[in-house]
Amino acid sequence: MTHTRTQLAQLLKRHGLSASRALGQNFVVDPNTVRRIARMSGVGPGDHVVEIGAGLGSLTLALAETGASVTAVEIDRHLRPILEEVVEGQNVEIIAGDAMELDWEQVLASSPKWVLVANLPYNVATPLVLDILRNVPAVERMLIMVQLEAGERLVASPGSSAYGIPSVKVALRATGRIAAKIGPDVFLPRPRVDSALVEIVRRPDLAVDADPQLLEALVEKAFNQRRKMLRRSLASVADEATFEAADISPTERPEKLGIEAWGRLCNAIEAQGNTALEALATPRHQGQP
Repeated sequence: MTHTRTQLAQLLKRHGLSASRALGQNFVVDPNTVRRIARMSGVGPGDHVVEIGAGLGSLTLALAETGASVTAVEIDRHLRPILEEVVEGQNVEIIAGDAMELDWEQVLASSPKWVLVANLPYNVATPLVLDILRNVPAVERMLIMVQLEAGERLVASPGSSAYGIPSVKVALRATGRIAAKIGPDVFLPRPRVDSALVEIVRRPDLAVDADPQLLEALVEKAFNQRRKMLRRSLASVADEATFEAADISPTERPEKLGIEAWGRLCNAIEAQGNTALEALATPRHQGQP
């Protein structure tokens, strides 16, 4: 049974707590919404679900109702005792920690395949999704609730105003879409923005046959000067011959290039033997996200 707004407010009051702005907490307080998310996730008996930012357990309970095994991650030490109380007797394991610093191999050791379902804190949603796509292959699918603007940036198509670094990085490893838009009234406290349910499905292989670290470094360099033509923003790594080899106009701007074009350009630069791009990507090879 999931919580109502009144029940969640009473839980917080009884424990002398409130939502943490520093942790980006906005608790879902509408039972219909959390059941809808659980239903849209498609999980059931035999599935393994990891939830990040479980909070007061509303979505956790809805996921447990499906029969799936739930691993709930919560960073807030003040909320964890409430979460333990709420999910007692359910097939839920609670993990204490910061999702950006977890040993995911250890956390997800009980199954080779996982689905991530979560109401992600607004302040960490994008870097967390990109980190999991890059480093946690056991997570095959995600259904995440994020700020609408962040969701649009994750799944935007080339040519749109939302298209940028996160869009390309997601497209490299996954397909994504806005599955639903969620208004602010289902949250406590009520945010000033709309939210979105974003579905992300990992590709079995990379979208392009290119070095992913080099490609990501190339995309970051180009989009850091997104208003400039590629021949200017990438002048240190690509010359006219490189653009010609990649079949890309040097007068294009980065938001016009889809993942296939980025792959061609990355490979053309690597084939030219230009080491400047490899130098940009070196920190990634050394383990930085």
